[in-house]
Amino acid sequence: QVQLVESGGGLVQPGGSLRLSCAASGTIFSINAMGWYRQAPGKERELVARFISGGTTNYADSVKGRFTISRDNAKNTVYLQMNSLKPEDTAVYYCYANLRKSAGYASYNYWGQGTQVTVSS
Repeated sequence: QVQLVESGGGLVQPGGSLRLSCAASGTIFSINAMGWYRQAPGKERELVARFISGGTTNYADSVKGRFTISRDNAKNTVYLQMNSLKPEDTAVYYCYANLRKSAGYASYNYWGQGTQVTVSS
């Protein structure tokens, strides 16, 4: 069984910072991609930032220059440092991983339970 456990959400004022963490645990052979999506009320889930195997990172245009994704491969953990937060960053943030549990298995998508980020004065 694979689990993605997120932490670090909360309430912050505009211009403030938060750091999200996501640790993947369980039977993991390899991770093809890992990162963060978010979903605001009434909107579709969207990519925020992610790593792709080989070291490539993708960021949503709306967060470039403000958010930074990093990782600790030894711990199967990714972090999202969010600076200069805006009210429009308010959403539930979901950790995501596309991984393979065994050398002989296909890769699948896994999601965390989500953590609320609210940016408000």
